[in-house]
Amino acid sequence: MRIEPMEDGYHLFLDQRNIPPAEFASHKLESKGFLDQAIIRDFPLRGKACFLHLRRRKWHDHDTGESVYSSWNMVAEGTRLTAEFAAFLKGFDR
Repeated sequence: MRIEPMEDGYHLFLDQRNIPPAEFASHKLESKGFLDQAIIRDFPLRGKACFLHLRRRKWHDHDTGESVYSSWNMVAEGTRLTAEFAAFLKGFDR
């Protein structure tokens, strides 16, 4: 993890650990780097915006010859916010 304070807020850079998805535990997998990063705006931190730069790992499945990766449902559909933060905002009366 790397944290960079910038003018527009804090940027946290997070990479998925090299732990294959449980559903492929019986397969022979080889790490092949990362998918493109997703940038998610999260809760404010000390009054500034907080941006999460997430990189999901991908693996080559030697049993099937295909690429596999974890399925993440962190971003609320139609937003660039985390699902938790979007749910919080929906419950907020304006």
